[in-house]
Amino acid sequence: MEGGKILVRLNRYLSMCGVASRRKAEELILEGRVKVNGLPVRELGWRVDLEKDVVEVEGREVRPSPYKYILLYKPCCYLTALGEPKEGKKTLQELIEKVRERVYPAGRLDYNAEGLLLLTNDGELANRIMHPRYKLPKTYLVWASGEVSEETLWKMGKGAKLEDGFAKPDSVRLLRHERDRSFLEIVFHEGRKHIVKRFLSHFGHRVLKLKRVAIGPLNLGNLKPGQWRELTEEELRKLRKALGLPYIGSLSRR
Repeated sequence: MEGGKILVRLNRYLSMCGVASRRKAEELILEGRVKVNGLPVRELGWRVDLEKDVVEVEGREVRPSPYKYILLYKPCCYLTALGEPKEGKKTLQELIEKVRERVYPAGRLDYNAEGLLLLTNDGELANRIMHPRYKLPKTYLVWASGEVSEETLWKMGKGAKLEDGFAKPDSVRLLRHERDRSFLEIVFHEGRKHIVKRFLSHFGHRVLKLKRVAIGPLNLGNLKPGQWRELTEEELRKLRKALGLPYIGSLSRR
């Protein structure tokens, strides 16, 4: 953003519009097939004012596809997938039937797990949520078998070597013991398959119930299992900031 203007590189703008990938968009620019405000642009570094500039590809005006951001409370026993049920297992499709836009999950939750999912058609944002490089924390509440000792809790905080590499939680807290179970809060910024289950299993504790309650600045709030709502502008602003993306507000949804 410069002087109140919201600027993005031209190749990224074309990608946002669904015209082509960024690399292919660069080819279109170099070939002189892209115009900004009626004039051909061949500079790869050219930046577009999202609010004012008119961009054309081969004489056709293009605009970013409408973005949709859905917070969903995934219930237990649903696949983190869209489409028809698979092998008798329900998918998220039936929960978001009223969403017109084609969205997809930014990350996953195990079939038996429940909790927060973000569904969107904003590919760049989704990729950053899932990539450990951006260190967006995901917070889980876990019922684990047995009594997690203070010594084990300390060891968990140091991390463990799993079969697919070292795993270290951003934080882990023992909330309480109850009979032969322990209630934990554990935070990871990566989303390797079954990472929470495999991590606890390394220390001899089986996950009995798993619930994700937050993704970065987003949290379940008052959502009930199966319910969803759209992100607020403030939540979107905070999320994009946490991922190192400029805030483009309602312009991203036009």
